[in-house]
Amino acid sequence: MATTMSLHPLIDNGIVEGRQNFGGGALYCRCSSNKVEISLKSNVAHNHACGCSKCWKPSGALFSIVGVVPRENLSVTANESKLIIVDESAAIQRHACKDCGVHLYGRIEKEHPFKGLDFVHIELSNEEGWQEPQFAGFVSSIIEQGFNPKGIDDVRARFKAVGLDTYDVLSPPLMDLIATFNAQKAGFSFAAS
Repeated sequence: MATTMSLHPLIDNGIVEGRQNFGGGALYCRCSSNKVEISLKSNVAHNHACGCSKCWKPSGALFSIVGVVPRENLSVTANESKLIIVDESAAIQRHACKDCGVHLYGRIEKEHPFKGLDFVHIELSNEEGWQEPQFAGFVSSIIEQGFNPKGIDDVRARFKAVGLDTYDVLSPPLMDLIATFNAQKAGFSFAAS
């Protein structure tokens, strides 16, 4: 099982380290013409493999690769009229090409710890230098999508073999940000250290 499953092409084919000074680039949908184009004015942060059922994944992959950029660093530069919101009730409003189905970006419009960050898939770019995946999140969620639970240890071992920690939520620093946001919203204040 471990040799035939595809986690994601950016992992299966070996993780390529990004460049710290990489300044961004363009992402494109997968249409053969009139592609939707998204321009990013910065590299992504918190790039990771995600096993949730909402993120766009390439055909045959168990995981997506998704990172974030500040909202002000993202602009739609071509064929914006082809974008639709996949699920308007979701916290992350995923904007997808209505023709090829690829998710170009996800934006949070309501109060949320990650409001102000847009979620993107760097594999939709032709440029090299994007931040490499940093961890794997929501790993056990692939079971809810039909993956045999007997193979989940193989999945975790494959991630470990390429140097990625696995979590059934997000990474601890991101979970800490969420918890801090919720605590401050509940009225707690924390002294700067």
